[in-house]
Amino acid sequence: MTDPQFYLSILFGITIIGFLIADLGFFNKRAHRIEPKEALIQSLFWVAISFAFAFLVFLFMSRELAAEFMGAYVTEKMLSVDNLFVIMLIFNYFKLPEKYHHKVLFWGILGAIVSRGVFIVAGAYIIEQFHFVLYIFGALLLYTGIKLFADKKEEHADFENSIVVKYARKYLRFSTADHEGKFVLWEKGKIHFTLLFLIVIIVETTDIVFAVDSIPAAFAISQNSFIVFTSNIFAVMGLRALFFLIESFLHRFHHLQKGLAFILVFIGLKMLAGIFSIHISSLMSLAIIMSTLGLSLWLSVLFPKKI
Repeated sequence: MTDPQFYLSILFGITIIGFLIADLGFFNKRAHRIEPKEALIQSLFWVAISFAFAFLVFLFMSRELAAEFMGAYVTEKMLSVDNLFVIMLIFNYFKLPEKYHHKVLFWGILGAIVSRGVFIVAGAYIIEQFHFVLYIFGALLLYTGIKLFADKKEEHADFENSIVVKYARKYLRFSTADHEGKFVLWEKGKIHFTLLFLIVIIVETTDIVFAVDSIPAAFAISQNSFIVFTSNIFAVMGLRALFFLIESFLHRFHHLQKGLAFILVFIGLKMLAGIFSIHISSLMSLAIIMSTLGLSLWLSVLFPKKI
């Protein structure tokens, strides 16, 4: 008796590992600026791959799980745009040359795959043991969504005085020399870490903070850990290309934050509705999430941000 999830897991693993190796080992061996055309092709590629995987879930598992995959995928994509905004601030703050952006994002995403895998395994175990945790997730998402409605992005963040940077500089030895794309340098017989390494640390910890929202949101949409993990990783894998594609006009999607806030509130309420035995189907959830995304983008174009 064959298990479709087993074969889809193998296909997923081969796809992700294969493209990670090809990305750093072949396509981007030399540090260079990613042009918009190249970023567009990569973005469309990862969206197509994600949709194709959702179609395979539909064919070999179920329509319900395919809808859950797409709902979790789109929600993670929207959360990723906020993450991209913070990453853009980090790069600008440390004046990181554009040719090194891809390298930082590559290692940041590699770390994100590992950390999210750990979070999802832990979350699946906790939910299996204590089902009421889902209602805690719902309350957390409701709070986060309401808070997000009022929050404004900080465009002048002081990363140098952040806790992460302070601890890194306290316990690690850093070089002030030009890193030339390296994470470590050998100076005066001792290993010194570079500014590039520090930036990767900040990007990694930023993703962990965002995962605190995205993982509960994904579990609120689906309790299938396979669906949660694959949808999250496919969304994260397309993050780099999306960054290079929209970095120049990222600030124009100013209504996307409100749309994301609405989605988090909706998902939170959906989970809490389970207390009263009220069930909202995965297809209905997907329709609401997709409609909110489309409306957010349309309003951002129709009513551009005043500068």
